[in-house]
Amino acid sequence: MPCSTLLAQESFRFTLFKWADELDSLGRIQDLFDCYEQALELFPTDEVIINSMGEHLFRMGFRDEAAGHFHKALKLKPDYPEAKENFYRVANWLVERWHFLMLNDRRRNHKYQQAIQKAVEGGCNTVLDIGTGTGILGMCAKKAGAAEVYACELSKTMYELACEVVTANGMNGRIKILHMKSLEMEVPKDIPKRVSLVVTETVDAGLFGEGIIESLIHAWNHLLLPPQSTQDPSRPPSQAGRVIPAGATVFGMAVQCLEIRRHHRLCVSEVGGLATAAAGELHSPVSCSSEDDSTEPYTTERLSRLPGGYTPLTEPFNALDIDFNNVQELEGLCSREVSRVRLPVTGEGLLDALAVWFQLHLDQQSSLSTGPKEDTCWEQAIYPVQTPHNFPLRPGDELIVEISCRDAYLRLCSVAIARDGREFRLDDCLDPDIPRNNPGPSGNPNPSLNAEAELCSALACLGTEQSSGPRDYTMLECAEMALLNNQPYHDSFRRALAKLINNLKDARSVQGQGLEVMPLTDPPSGPMDPGPDPFYVLDVSEGFSVLSLIAASQGQVKAYSSVEKTQHQAVLRRLAMANGVPEEALEFWLNQVEDEQAVLQRPSREKLWSSIILDCVETCGLVRQKLMEKATLARCLLEDGGQIFPERIVLYGMLVESDTLLLESAVQGQEPTLGFNIAPFINQFTVPVHVFLDLSTLQCRHLSDSVELFILDLMNTNANYTNRDVKVQASASGRVTAVPFWYQIHLNEEISVSTFNQDSHWKQAAVVLHQPLAVREGDWVRLAVTLQKSSISISASIEEEGEETGTVDSVRVRSVTICDK
Repeated sequence: MPCSTLLAQESFRFTLFKWADELDSLGRIQDLFDCYEQALELFPTDEVIINSMGEHLFRMGFRDEAAGHFHKALKLKPDYPEAKENFYRVANWLVERWHFLMLNDRRRNHKYQQAIQKAVEGGCNTVLDIGTGTGILGMCAKKAGAAEVYACELSKTMYELACEVVTANGMNGRIKILHMKSLEMEVPKDIPKRVSLVVTETVDAGLFGEGIIESLIHAWNHLLLPPQSTQDPSRPPSQAGRVIPAGATVFGMAVQCLEIRRHHRLCVSEVGGLATAAAGELHSPVSCSSEDDSTEPYTTERLSRLPGGYTPLTEPFNALDIDFNNVQELEGLCSREVSRVRLPVTGEGLLDALAVWFQLHLDQQSSLSTGPKEDTCWEQAIYPVQTPHNFPLRPGDELIVEISCRDAYLRLCSVAIARDGREFRLDDCLDPDIPRNNPGPSGNPNPSLNAEAELCSALACLGTEQSSGPRDYTMLECAEMALLNNQPYHDSFRRALAKLINNLKDARSVQGQGLEVMPLTDPPSGPMDPGPDPFYVLDVSEGFSVLSLIAASQGQVKAYSSVEKTQHQAVLRRLAMANGVPEEALEFWLNQVEDEQAVLQRPSREKLWSSIILDCVETCGLVRQKLMEKATLARCLLEDGGQIFPERIVLYGMLVESDTLLLESAVQGQEPTLGFNIAPFINQFTVPVHVFLDLSTLQCRHLSDSVELFILDLMNTNANYTNRDVKVQASASGRVTAVPFWYQIHLNEEISVSTFNQDSHWKQAAVVLHQPLAVREGDWVRLAVTLQKSSISISASIEEEGEETGTVDSVRVRSVTICDK
């Protein structure tokens, strides 16, 4: 392309993007997309314009359409990094990772196939697959000989994927796939007649979370033939309706688990030198309480991979049985009275949660278990205890649990303890004068004598009456709660901030005398005396953060917080008052900044920031987008001697062999899944970076020691580089399937925190190699690490006798965005 044409195209792009941003800010969405459509008429193969339009679509919630644009941009330019990163980010929304796990779960696949084949051979020759996904269950029915097979899928991406898979397997026209919810389907508008078999796997870890109850009630009333009647057993199966799975049994168990506790309620009495009692009751937005129907009643965890493990406090108990072939039972589920079960306590420990799993009965002979000891693609549902107190249980106690199915959600709630013939509700003790025991997240997980004394004291002041009123609490996200419970992190920031403020104060004093400044080596032991000229500290951490308050507690500091939610600001104000921080020492910056892009602006015309605190690493284990761009701007806004926190980040990694990571990243193996060609289609949505990992419990073999991969220096631009080659020596023979990585976050030269610590609120991430790299002990593996706009790329190759034998894989580290549990 001629140089003049390229310049004209660049100029056109610049003008288009500026005008698009202006239209976006004015809310003129239709005009914005009209501009892009006209631009693509002029430059239909411009991957930059196509990618930019996809970004606007994604921000507005049109994920399917955005994915199409990112995919098109990649086809035009396969090595276009922005489009690749955007496509990976969207892929996590469009095709969730559990699809890969399920397709790799051979036991699950074969059991479903056998149950479907048995039903079809028994006379169920018209089939509807609800929530078809890749279309695998519908294809099983057709392969088994069903005369008519229909399938429905709500997700546009999964619908299109299923159409591709069905066509590739020679069943196009033999299976009718509808892009709609089953709740909207009608006979004969969408399918010609009622079917004799519904197959579905719309179950989550809590069984009912994907709406299986509503969909089956609708199916029985509108899409399925009536069930086989005991009064007319002669009716052939082809004239009677049935469902696979036929039903389920739900099990539960009370557990002690430190990892669950620190993600759902406050576990510390002090953080960064601040007493936390005044914060009030804080807990995660996961609650089975009837006070707020907007909260999720459970979260999910794989108990076998929780750091620190878990301790059963009761034997597993039967929480619920449900028959999916009984429409009256399904319709009456939500109106069932709340049931109570009394569980004998068999183990000693603190009550942290109820763990729940189920046995899915496909038919009378076959079932699947999602239990914590099973090798299954499902996680377990976790119902955390949200009371502000720690309740030590001991053998001889009884735990009283209430079970309901309000709103078609399975809800289990620990409500009371029975001890020595008396029953005490867990949520009644609201008197703040009652002693509380809040062991830190790193403390002894076993109940202490203090905890026992606390319970005795609490029980002494409780009656069996109901609470006088609703509980007053503030919700934090699970990741925010884990962050607040991370004492080493906050203590490190307190020491680093105190040292900086002390050095700056001393510098001002010495400069006033015209003397050279000598920095102090140790921070002061307590708050400094307030002065007339404060130091300005800005905390732009994402979500809830107490770092601004820790800075304000140093004295002579005017701290600005970027906390947005009114409830969260109220918590910080209460903490400030209780810890003697003057009201004027803490401001909420976003209340004063109209333009979000100006969040790093100066506090006033004549003042610069003494420190800017940047939130550098996402909880999932990735560097935050545009970190280096923010750091560049922040450096320009610092006073002499001021500092960005952290000052640098060091990326570490290692070589591992992990079949688990492969199974969670793509459909594995050369053989078709149940004889169907599915892998090439769904593996288009494979994301090469796996996030939210816990390397301490990940099933893997370490094939090398940890090595330094890269350094991001936020304070010194000249110290940064864009490329680095790292040679890693294999310490054992095996297959390198992944490169897990984590960060050492240096607040200053002496103080740092790791995202790999036991107390860390961060998880780790890993680059997954789709073609494992075979190594022998002593081999050298070359990792090429590249930085581009806060995105880190890693490519791996093996070297023999100093010669590179070929690049095996190349992926981008900053490539996905996934929500907190």
